[in-house]
Amino acid sequence: MKKLVLLTLVTAALGLNSYAQSKGHFSEKGSIAIDYLNNSFPVYDQLQKNIWGKAELGFIEKESSILLQQQLQKNGFKVEAGVAGMPTAFVASYGSGSPVIGILAEFDALPGLSQDTVPYKKPLIEGGNGHGCGHNVFGVGSVAGAIAIKQWLEQTKHPGTIKVFGSPAEEGGGGKVYLVREGSFKGVDLVLDWHPAAGNGVSTDTGTAIQMIDYSFYGKAAHAAGSPDKGRSALDAVEAFDYLVNMMREHVPTSSRIHYIIANGGEAPNVVPAYARVSYYIRSPKRDALKDLTTWINQAAQGAALGTQTTVKSEIISGFYERLYNKTLANLVQKKLEKVGGVIYNPREETFAKEIVKGLGELDTVLLKVQRVESLKEEKVSQGGGSSDVGDVSWTVPTVSFGTAAFIPGSAGHSWQNVASGGSTIGTKALINAAKVFSLSAIELYTDPKLVEKAKQEFNTRRGSDFHYEPLLGNRAPALDYRVKK
Repeated sequence: MKKLVLLTLVTAALGLNSYAQSKGHFSEKGSIAIDYLNNSFPVYDQLQKNIWGKAELGFIEKESSILLQQQLQKNGFKVEAGVAGMPTAFVASYGSGSPVIGILAEFDALPGLSQDTVPYKKPLIEGGNGHGCGHNVFGVGSVAGAIAIKQWLEQTKHPGTIKVFGSPAEEGGGGKVYLVREGSFKGVDLVLDWHPAAGNGVSTDTGTAIQMIDYSFYGKAAHAAGSPDKGRSALDAVEAFDYLVNMMREHVPTSSRIHYIIANGGEAPNVVPAYARVSYYIRSPKRDALKDLTTWINQAAQGAALGTQTTVKSEIISGFYERLYNKTLANLVQKKLEKVGGVIYNPREETFAKEIVKGLGELDTVLLKVQRVESLKEEKVSQGGGSSDVGDVSWTVPTVSFGTAAFIPGSAGHSWQNVASGGSTIGTKALINAAKVFSLSAIELYTDPKLVEKAKQEFNTRRGSDFHYEPLLGNRAPALDYRVKK
């Protein structure tokens, strides 16, 4: 216990401030926004917990989206709902003139991760949904930041526009891709993005581009014992297809990722399945490599169909670009993140964290990680890992992403531990810190036109003059039912 007390005193002395310690540490230029956020902790704590409790899946986040829209409207934003063919998507705007700064907001949950805010596994609804990626605090932190920026614009009479892009279904549905495709980001100069994390830092890797494809095989039903010769098994085709893909793994780049589930394998063992479906996620750090890999997998699907005398149809469910890094914006956000600092637990939160990390590490290490801000790392191409539809935004508008510590270090992504901590005051502290970073970053961009121009010039150089955006999901309509069991 003495070590914990000493650690807390040392980190406080080093300026690793939290919500409770941040007052009086900011310049007059940013104090309007910061004071608003310091005084609004209970408001956003309640809002994030409301959305956490609803835990709505992608494209069906009706109540969660409305809660965010209402908070923005109540604070003077003009809200356009149901944009880009998605009922739960919205764009909220305040102000006038340039620069136009966008903030991304997500709010979809994950299936099968229902969990109470306790440090042991306790589903609220067995098999229910849960915010294992922290999008309950994601959307609320973005809205809080935008409203704080609005307070500054309003009181200083400074020109500039702030927009919140309510982006549904990041977990596989790709809501931002449709927003990009339909031109929602036209006229936006810069985009600020964040994500709940187990630490505090600016993202510098590319992530992976992804193609999500459903393969449906069609055969002939027959009695599996009485007349199997008259049947052609769609499930056999799926299994042959999966086997071929698994043989491919030896011969693809090590940074690529292929994963699948058999979503429909038939109804009864004594009936030869006439229909079977398998869902694939195909990833690679570069879109060109992803394209080649997807072509090969499509050929394997055709081969499996020929070998089993079935037919196959593929449907692109979604697809995301890898991220395009912007060092100018990364340096800006790094400075603001260091100014805001990390998350400091109170005694109740320390006790919670101690229980979560049993078997994962020392509590001292956890406290140090969530309180400090990581130094800005060198830009790097991903060697595998996750994907995000923020990638498409980053190739359309100069974009920067960062994270704040909403989760307990050592916890796995998409886990019950993340659901538990994100729905607590730990998650709220992280979102308030994110909102402060948004505010301070936006204010500097509004007051420094040269910085805006520098970020744009870097973006144009990195993207290349011959770049033409083509969405990886093609011209399909939003897959609004992709989370609905079929």
